[in-house]
Amino acid sequence: MRVVLAGFGPFPGAPVNPSGALAKALVRSRRPALAGLDRSAHVFATSYAAVDRDLPKLFADKPDIVLLFGLAGRRRQICVETRARNAVSVIFPDASRHRPSRSVIKLGGQPELTGHAPFAQLVSAVRAHKVPVRMSRDAGRYLCNYIYWRALERAAKGSTLVQFVHIPSLCRNTQPKRRRGRHSLSLADLIRAGESLLIALVAASRRRREH
Repeated sequence: MRVVLAGFGPFPGAPVNPSGALAKALVRSRRPALAGLDRSAHVFATSYAAVDRDLPKLFADKPDIVLLFGLAGRRRQICVETRARNAVSVIFPDASRHRPSRSVIKLGGQPELTGHAPFAQLVSAVRAHKVPVRMSRDAGRYLCNYIYWRALERAAKGSTLVQFVHIPSLCRNTQPKRRRGRHSLSLADLIRAGESLLIALVAASRRRREH
C-alpha cells in the first residue's frame, strides 16, 4: 500500500511550521501497524504555485492514501477536516508573496468537495490517545483549503483516499506550565495522533478495496 504524507513549510506569520516535520516523522515511525507500508513524505513550499506543480507528481504513482497536514496556529485541537470549499483568500499572500486574483478556486466548480474518509473513526482513533481532536467543516481560505480541494478533485478520478488535518502550534517547553495553553501539544503528541490517523486510514482503504 502506497502512502503519501505531506505538510507545509513556513509562511507569513508562521516562521515555524510543524506540519512538514510531522509528515517526515510519520515516514520514520516504527509502529508495527505501519510496517510494510510504502511511505513517502513531501513538504510543500507554502505557495499556490508549489501545490499546482508538486501535487500532480504525488498522485502520479497512484497512492492509496494521501494524508495532508497544515498549521492552524489559533486552534487548540487537531481538526479532521471534512470538506474543502471552492474559495480562496485574495487578501493573504502566500510565502512567495503571491495573491490569487479571484476568490474561487475553480470557476463554475462545485461550492464544496467532501472527503470520503471515515471522519468519526479518525477522531476516535486520536481521542483514544488523550489528544484533543474534533471534526471541522472549515478548512479556511488559504493553502490548506486549496490543497485539500485540489487533492479531492484528483482523488475523484481514481481510488486514492485523501484526508486533510489541521494541527495547532506546538507548545514551547521554555514557557512556564501555568502559561501554556490548556491543550498545548508537543511534537510527540502530534506524532501519536498522526500514527493513529494513518492506521485508521489504512484500515478504511483496505475496506474500500474489498468492496
